[in-house]
Amino acid sequence: MTGCDEIPEQGGSRSRSPPCAGPAVSAIDQDLLPRVEALARAAGGLILEVYATDFAVQDKADTSPVTLADERAEALITPALERLRPDWPVVAEEAAGRGQAPRVASCFWLVDPLDGTREFVARNGEFTVNIAIVRQGQPVLGVVYLPVADRLYAGVVGQGAWLEERGRRQAISARVAPAAGVVVACSRSHGDAASLKAWLQGQPVTAWVPAGSSLKFGLLAQRQADIYPRLGRTMEWDTAAGHAVLAAAGGSVCDLEGRALRYGKPGFENPFFVARGAPAGPPG
Repeated sequence: MTGCDEIPEQGGSRSRSPPCAGPAVSAIDQDLLPRVEALARAAGGLILEVYATDFAVQDKADTSPVTLADERAEALITPALERLRPDWPVVAEEAAGRGQAPRVASCFWLVDPLDGTREFVARNGEFTVNIAIVRQGQPVLGVVYLPVADRLYAGVVGQGAWLEERGRRQAISARVAPAAGVVVACSRSHGDAASLKAWLQGQPVTAWVPAGSSLKFGLLAQRQADIYPRLGRTMEWDTAAGHAVLAAAGGSVCDLEGRALRYGKPGFENPFFVARGAPAGPPG
């Protein structure tokens, strides 16, 4: 069994679903989206409880910070996803950091329970809950939730992307970069500004928009930025959910050779990449 051939129904019975022959969207993804959104919101609530306290910060083996909020959110998300799809492995950041990542299948979950822990520690509000479904190496569903602003980005590739904020849900789509110049989304806490400017040399730039966590993908998906080059280390759980939202909105994420960023790699480390909004159409 591929792990995508069947989906549990309520009450424990099982029904056939389309085989997992490629990264194309399926009815499963649309059915799961509201449940994943609700789970991301619940995890965000736990994170805000810790955010309101004088929390402690520890360093992981790779020197990145971790807090009780990371651990509590992951402890909620992982078993909930396992109940939703027992046949899909859950790769979550904190467990993976302890050497407990499962072997990936043709379909699996990628979770960053608190993306932007540095932003969380800095108390600037720019941290997110990231949950994605990966099918055949490509993210096909993503939810990115910003607890402080109660802002949620969601996308199902082939079906569309949405932004929900202040109780209002609207469809979003990436834009074609203006001829006059691009708006560049860049990391608030990571990256080398000189290297980034050198990589963009010759490309007209009209504005720079710094943002934490997966919010940079959201900026592209909602037409507030055009390009996000990442010339630094990231892991698959950092990018999968935002990648799915952007792809659902008409954008793309590729390595520096122009190949689509893939998931389920040994070690789960990404190459440098560039995320872009919608491609320009052929000349009229």
